[in-house]
This record gives sequence, structure tokens and C-alpha cells, in this order.
Amino acid sequence: MGKLRHFELSEFLKSDVAKSRNIDNTPTFEIVEHIEELVDNFLEPMRNALGLPVVVSSGYRCKKLNTAVGGVYNSAHLTGYAADITCPYTTFAKFKTFVVDWAKKTGAKFDQIILETEAKSGKRWIHVGYKDSLGRQRGQILNIDK
Repeated sequence: MGKLRHFELSEFLKSDVAKSRNIDNTPTFEIVEHIEELVDNFLEPMRNALGLPVVVSSGYRCKKLNTAVGGVYNSAHLTGYAADITCPYTTFAKFKTFVVDWAKKTGAKFDQIILETEAKSGKRWIHVGYKDSLGRQRGQILNIDK
């Protein structure tokens, strides 16, 4: 990853589910390159503009892990082109507004920004997909309540 980084590869690979189920979530070299693309082209510039730490709650997922966590069959997480992020140093409302506004203002390329809420737990996060499974960047901004 580039010179001034606020992200570590390990953040994109960690998973409590993988650990508890003994799932090997080791990425290929190609997957690592995809993660670097996501960081270099979206996450790092967005984080620099925000000026606050951003936490990756879910990054790369091998097929077995993606199935175990209930991910969709064609998830960008499978290719290393997605990360679920939060910012514990501001409200979720301010964070999501910032991310969406920043992407629009800067013309940042991305496939999807999904503002997600899990009804059962109340957890909220932003899914940033840099490219989809076909390599497209559709620029979709969606809200999903699970």
C-alpha cells in the first residue's frame, strides 16, 4: 500500500467468524492488489479528508467465510474490492453524510456505497465496494436495513 497509510492489510483479513470456525481467510496476491486499489483510490483519500480514524469491520472474505456470515454470492468482499467501515469518533449520521458528500464532491470512483443497519443488533456501517465482481464501478448509493 502507498506511502501515508492509515490502514493495515490485517484489518481487511481479520474475522471473528473465521477464527471461531477455523476458516482460512488467507488472500491471494491478486486479492491483496485489489485491497490496495480500494485503499489507494477510495478509503485513504476519504479518510484523509475526514481527518478521523476509520475502522474496517469486514474486508476480504474467502467463499467459505462469506457463506458463513451470510454474504451475497457475488459480494465484492470475495474479490477484495469491498470493506465495511465505521467511524467511532463521530455519529453514524455525520459519518454517512460525510462519506456520501465526499464521494459526490470529489467524483471518487466506486461501485457501491451501502448504508447498512442491522435491525436486530442496531449495528450500522457503510459498505464501500470499489468494483463489483465484473470489475464495474456503478456509483450506486443505497440504504439497506437487514
